[in-house]
Amino acid sequence: MSSRRELANAIRALSMDAVQKAKSGHPGAPMGMADIAEVLWRDYLNHNPANPEWADRDRFVLSNGHGSMLLYSLLHLSGYDLSIEDIKNFRQLHSKTAGHPEYGYAPGIETTTGPLGQGIANAVGMAVAEKTLAAQFNREGHDIVDHNTYVFLGDGCMMEGISHEVSSLAGTLELGKLVAFYDDNGISIDGEVEGWFTDDTVKRFESYNWHVVPNVDGHDPEAIRAAIEAARAETTKPTLICCKTIIGFGSPNKEGKGDCHGAPLGDEEIKLTRERLGWKHGSFEIPQDIYAEWNAKEAGTAKETAWNEKFAAYQAAYPELAAEYVRRQKGELPADFSTKADEYIKTCQVEGEKIASRKASQNSLNAYGPLLPELLGGSADLAGSNLTLWSGSKGVKPADADGNYVFYGVREFGMTAMMNGIALHGGFVPYGATFLVFMEYACNAVRMAALMKQRAIQVYTHDSIGLGEDGPTHQPVEQIASLRLTPNVNAWRPCDTVESAVAWKHSIERQDGPSALIFSRQGLPCMHREDQQVADIARGGYVLKDCEGTADLILIATGSEVELAMKAEATLTEQGHKVRVVSMPSTDVFDAQDAEYKQSVLPLEVPARIAIEAAAADFWYKYVGLDGRVIGMTTFGESAPAGDLFPYFGFTVENIVAAAEEILD
Repeated sequence: MSSRRELANAIRALSMDAVQKAKSGHPGAPMGMADIAEVLWRDYLNHNPANPEWADRDRFVLSNGHGSMLLYSLLHLSGYDLSIEDIKNFRQLHSKTAGHPEYGYAPGIETTTGPLGQGIANAVGMAVAEKTLAAQFNREGHDIVDHNTYVFLGDGCMMEGISHEVSSLAGTLELGKLVAFYDDNGISIDGEVEGWFTDDTVKRFESYNWHVVPNVDGHDPEAIRAAIEAARAETTKPTLICCKTIIGFGSPNKEGKGDCHGAPLGDEEIKLTRERLGWKHGSFEIPQDIYAEWNAKEAGTAKETAWNEKFAAYQAAYPELAAEYVRRQKGELPADFSTKADEYIKTCQVEGEKIASRKASQNSLNAYGPLLPELLGGSADLAGSNLTLWSGSKGVKPADADGNYVFYGVREFGMTAMMNGIALHGGFVPYGATFLVFMEYACNAVRMAALMKQRAIQVYTHDSIGLGEDGPTHQPVEQIASLRLTPNVNAWRPCDTVESAVAWKHSIERQDGPSALIFSRQGLPCMHREDQQVADIARGGYVLKDCEGTADLILIATGSEVELAMKAEATLTEQGHKVRVVSMPSTDVFDAQDAEYKQSVLPLEVPARIAIEAAAADFWYKYVGLDGRVIGMTTFGESAPAGDLFPYFGFTVENIVAAAEEILD
């Protein structure tokens, strides 16, 4: 039988060989954390390489994602579908083994990591999902949801502000099944961290209400085991295990130094490292006895089989709950959701209520929420302004996690990254809210949701200068364009109750990426539509008002400016012009339509076009062309009532008419 050190050295060997072959990468962290990983993965982690999607598996997150070869080595050695050729193809085009772990590229990768700090945030979201799902489905004697979330993180993750946000909330929510391993090696890219990172990490996490196991020798398997046992014994607090490690462990000339953090060791140093570690095997060579001791397929299959037996007993005792659990794990919506949502949308059109679209959003939640027990909402301390609480909302609390709403506090970035973890975990459709301008705090987490194509719904209210007196610090200008330009994001800016309801329905039903729902503070009138127009809202853009024959001019608008476009159309029509009004609540969805439909809405034979939106003007030239006009924002806003700001910045019927006359002359 191989020693634990030999088993860990397999990770070190694969990591340094792969980085050397790629001529780039980060060998230091995998070599330093190999002993911790060996104990965790071989002695404690409940997973099944033969079925990486097993619902009750433990989740493992490598927050310090630059150490990706640690994860790839673990997956390969444990028996996942990740071959030695995949390891050799590290960091190459279309490889399963990308430079940083990419969700969906290889089985067993639970989340994409790389931007430091977001992995621990994803892990906190996963732990919230586990605790909430357990509270919703477990019954006495039937713990079908019972797994841990383990996360590795380094000094860089600790320095990132997001780690403070989510660790604070994790302690408050008493996430006892979350265990974090801090790789305290004292090194970051710039060298020894003592010049820029002197936090008392133990006191910091104790103040967050974490259980902390300090001063663990990260190269002593028995010390690591004792720390994990202590973590598992503490069920009311998350645990931080502080592991003292040596970066690049085993490298005679580079261990403990910054230059092994993010660069290959070099052929000669690898040779010396093999000698020092007593690793007598060639490049990418793992002996069969090492593979045999690492392989987790048999044990994993046995664990999943035991769980399946538990679930069968649960199914017999609680058949309806079991069916609901299966549905939610598959990510399927209730069979009647689409029909009932369409009925609600028709009701909105008939009632024709004039309200702020943020209120229309809340009304949609009140209509859809009772149909969707998987909704798990939240707001970054703005529930009363975002209107994200609905009649059936119940807070997730430390002692009572059977809720559907997380009070995230003022933690926009943390909230958004946690939502990604919740979506990745499965069983929920998360939504979270803040003011649109503050999406800037969280935009990288939105980007990660888009990169991973996760169904995470971002609710952004107070969508323009129309929020008024709070001024330019709170008035978004460039944010909508940023969201629209991010691949895989569907951004919606509805003009009334009907478009708001459609936007919510579309976002809930969408399973291949995040959505951003952008709502107003001020009241918006409901537009008149025929049935076909209501149906066409879901196509992102549609003809709201048309003229007889071919139009002379097309007005394109979103949100609160649709009313303005309609008033301008009336004036221009009185002057004898033929005008079409296009409402385009989602440019992303419209762009995805077939050419025939897009031509029917924006015919090429009508080049005279004006786009109207109280946001960044430049975005709209793709629709109006260089000869068109855009009435939008080219500066920041000002502090004043909305009724004063719109005329001041040119959002008036008179200005639209003047622009139209200029084009048409």
